[in-house]
Amino acid sequence: SMEFGERVAFFDVDDTKRTLTCDRGEFIGRNGSLQAPAALRRTRLSGKTGPGLDPCAAIQVVLDLPGDESQEVTFRLGVGRNADDARSLAQRFRGATVARATLQAVRAQWQKTLGAVRVDTPDVSLNVLCNGWLLYQTLSCRIWARSAFYQSGGAFGFRDQLQDVMALVYSSPAVARGQILLAAGHQFKEGDVQHWWHPPSGRGVRTRFSDDLLWLPFVATFYAGVTGDLSVFDEVVPFLEQEPLKPDQQEAYLQPSISTESASVFEHCIRALDRSLAVGQHGLPLMGSGDWNDGMNRVGHLGKGESVWVGWFLYTTLAAFAPLCDARDDPNEQARASRYREHNEKLKKALAENGWDGDWYRRAYFDDGTPLGSVQNDECRIDSIVQSWAVISGAAESYRAQRAMAAVEEYLIRRGDGLVILFTPPFDKGKLDVGYIKGYVPGVRENGGQYTHAALWTLIAFAILGDGERAGELFSLLNPVNHSSTRAGLHKYKVEPYVAVGDVYAVPPHTGRGGWTWYTGSAGWMYRAGLESILGFKLRGERLQIDPCVPRWWRDFEITYRRGRTTFRIKVENPLAVSRGVATVELDATLQPDDAVLLVDDGQTHIVRVVLGEKAKSDSAADEIESSSQQPAGNS
Repeated sequence: SMEFGERVAFFDVDDTKRTLTCDRGEFIGRNGSLQAPAALRRTRLSGKTGPGLDPCAAIQVVLDLPGDESQEVTFRLGVGRNADDARSLAQRFRGATVARATLQAVRAQWQKTLGAVRVDTPDVSLNVLCNGWLLYQTLSCRIWARSAFYQSGGAFGFRDQLQDVMALVYSSPAVARGQILLAAGHQFKEGDVQHWWHPPSGRGVRTRFSDDLLWLPFVATFYAGVTGDLSVFDEVVPFLEQEPLKPDQQEAYLQPSISTESASVFEHCIRALDRSLAVGQHGLPLMGSGDWNDGMNRVGHLGKGESVWVGWFLYTTLAAFAPLCDARDDPNEQARASRYREHNEKLKKALAENGWDGDWYRRAYFDDGTPLGSVQNDECRIDSIVQSWAVISGAAESYRAQRAMAAVEEYLIRRGDGLVILFTPPFDKGKLDVGYIKGYVPGVRENGGQYTHAALWTLIAFAILGDGERAGELFSLLNPVNHSSTRAGLHKYKVEPYVAVGDVYAVPPHTGRGGWTWYTGSAGWMYRAGLESILGFKLRGERLQIDPCVPRWWRDFEITYRRGRTTFRIKVENPLAVSRGVATVELDATLQPDDAVLLVDDGQTHIVRVVLGEKAKSDSAADEIESSSQQPAGNS
């Protein structure tokens, strides 16, 4: 590897009597296998090393244990920048005492990270995932390794890792902040961005994808809103420079240079937004060589096709970013806020007039004006992400939002198979030239299988609509723990039950089989769906609001939130068996004037009590809720 060719890996053990081999043939043996290697039938290895071997690293230690004794053997596997660094690391961590202390430090760091928010709900499988596994998957695999068993890459995706860090704002805000700055540094001065790049060289691909660049202002705004850290917008980051794509060029894989031009993250965001304001003949954003679904790369590749989904996404981003422009002490930025709001009004009208298909929202328009995601189509008649984001954006008219999600319920949720599919019917033999998505088997991955990102957006949309029953049901449906809760389910699902899966097959004979795991952004979205959308954990700077949307049968649940030196123990009670609606909020037995709690960092433990139900109209109504909350569940 050109980037890592000087690095040296090492494998070491404390026992001085160890034997070793670097010959895989010796270790496995003739006609042997890793299930029964020849080395396990021997008491010594040959010590063979050097070039020309089928290489491996194998160390054997022989232990002779009397019946009441124990021995501890410590192995070290690592990599150094060069041979000297590798030797230094191996020596530094030698010895059982050092190894034990180091391992304990690693565990303590994970406990600190994964324990910032703990939940205890009636859904045990939700607790398992939200109390560690999802954040562990996001941080260890998505942010650090960027590689896994089923998908080995190592690249940063501009949109991908920005989405991932949204789940880390509560436990690791510094990681989220760092990713925002890293992504800003991979934006070209024209406002577009690298679709993905490989560190440390920075070689990557420049494309015409229409949504990539918008994730920077979307995520930066979310981060600032949750943490209250507006200073991120004042950080100065250089742009990239590269020859612009030619008119007939959809992408280019090159090594860009770092521009001499730098700007604040705020400026990076507005360049992305301003570049995204162009619209097509229907008043909708241009789709370019693809939007969130990369496989639809020929819908708008001629420069005229439009994306309804990007319309919802752009509306959401502009609506969140405009107040930041208002807050700048600059008349030009305040004028920009007005322009963004005016654009949103036009966009909202265009989405209403040209996005609606009669019973759900269309997905896009081809370069020639042909609709996609329409009842007119033989394939991909209805796509879930436009329905979900119609709700998430808040821009859809109420009746249509409800009707669109009812269509998702009717056509895309397959309870018998445990699936929430992306769209239907999948692309197969139709005449529409959508792009490379047609290269996938129908019902697999983006071609009409379950794409878990999109399925979670469906859950979030139902929660926004106040349908706690549906939100809770879909979380259980998507939860990998439940896919493997029976022997039959385990043999059908076939992948790990403790991490989120990127996709699930939707066609026989593999219906219900998990696709790739670990290296999927659905882990971060699943965490947010559980914590924010169902449990209602909404943090805005120093204010915490609990606004759940839960199944009616949930009588109570708890959230423990550690913020700095202070712990907040939040108990949510549901005496009236409602899905949504906060009646009262108490902090340390003091009734709060609104539904939010003002957070402090005083090193103490504070008790927050939230009672669901209708807002109390008077003291007597509050007393009634208080009284009902004390009754046993069966008498409420």
